[in-house]
Amino acid sequence: MTGRRRSFPRPFSSAPTVATASAAACTAVLASLLSGCGSLAGASEGSGEKAPVTVMTWAPEGTKATNMPGMPAMAQAYARWINSRGGIKGHHLRVLTCNEHNDSVTAAHCAQRAVDEGAVAVVGSYSQFGRSFMSPLEVKGIPFIGGYGASDEEFESPLSYPVNGGQASLLAGNGRQLARDCKRVALVRPDSIQGDQMPSLLNSGLVSGSRHPAKDIKAPEDGTDYSSEVNRALDGVGADPVVYGTSAAGGKATGSCVTASLGDHTDAFFDSFRRLQEESPKVQVASVLGSVGQSLLNRTGGSAGPLEGADITGWYPVAHDPRWQPMRKVINDFAFGDNRIDPADQGVQTTWIAYTVLRALVGQLDDDGVEDITSHALQTTLDHGDHAIDTGGLTPKLRWRDDDMLAVQDFPRIVNGTVTYQVVRDGELIAARDGFVNVTKTLERRRTDS
Repeated sequence: MTGRRRSFPRPFSSAPTVATASAAACTAVLASLLSGCGSLAGASEGSGEKAPVTVMTWAPEGTKATNMPGMPAMAQAYARWINSRGGIKGHHLRVLTCNEHNDSVTAAHCAQRAVDEGAVAVVGSYSQFGRSFMSPLEVKGIPFIGGYGASDEEFESPLSYPVNGGQASLLAGNGRQLARDCKRVALVRPDSIQGDQMPSLLNSGLVSGSRHPAKDIKAPEDGTDYSSEVNRALDGVGADPVVYGTSAAGGKATGSCVTASLGDHTDAFFDSFRRLQEESPKVQVASVLGSVGQSLLNRTGGSAGPLEGADITGWYPVAHDPRWQPMRKVINDFAFGDNRIDPADQGVQTTWIAYTVLRALVGQLDDDGVEDITSHALQTTLDHGDHAIDTGGLTPKLRWRDDDMLAVQDFPRIVNGTVTYQVVRDGELIAARDGFVNVTKTLERRRTDS
């Protein structure tokens, strides 16, 4: 849908007392970093101050399923940092946050709140309920910039501008990564609508490496004991949990691999995996970043844990890569010890990249002489902008014109089809190979009937 230019009310010239009080109130609000006075646009014309830019970031927190508290926390830290530097080209950045509770109704409420409070974009957010949150944004023409990629609508809606290839690129990439060494693969994934897409995506990578499709193991998204799923996965790859031998010794586990993608509950799966193997050698394990991260490696025993040697697929460079240093400095200086922010978390990283995109867009509009940063102005620049956005090497340069969209079935809004291959060594995630791996062709050839 096409967005409409928002208008801001102007102060009444016939009421000087009220106008003076309003200006004083706005000054106080700005000083406390809580800008929201309706007369700011008018005041900026008379005072030389530029109108603020209001955006929203949402994510689930405190739920029984996947939680992403670091995303709104990163957005707030980013706002504190950029406003300490005078804002984005002089535009104060106002960040609204919302807990969508992993609930479709609440996700819609978050989107409606963004509309009601004048947000010109939703930036760096996580929700599985794209069908609920995209509709209110589309009605008002509000761009959804750099979402995590957890819903199909993020790769379908003309108002969505993803910075990564979402679950599709991760799983296709993981399949290609595993195809190198794995003769038999079991995929443990949520028994959900989102989970139902995972097998064909993983299989696209396996098939491109001349491997058979994976054994599909459905699991509860909010489980606490995955012993049954562990046994079914090991049986599925021909590695009996009691009698199989080591790959190195040429035992029954040779070429057997188990990959799990269960979000926040992936740790519960690998805890069950470890318990069932306490007296038995391990098969090769794998996952994708977002389900596995450095914090999980630390919690599960590091180099002595079940994920040592695991193949991991991510969107971005490894967390200790120097390209993340600007983000780390902002976290150190402006997060004030907020323990929700883990710089190695892909949600936090995606939020940083999404706000990098927003900053570049506002900068382009300001350079073009656009004083009022509206949702329509952002959408127009995103759809037709001549300049690709540099994210500091954390992704390929990004642009969302029609010509930049990849020909990926079911995911027409993907513009970045790259992933990174990582591996766990001595309890740390390190790069398994240099640079990005482009899985666009793998996705384009995906067999939906796998």
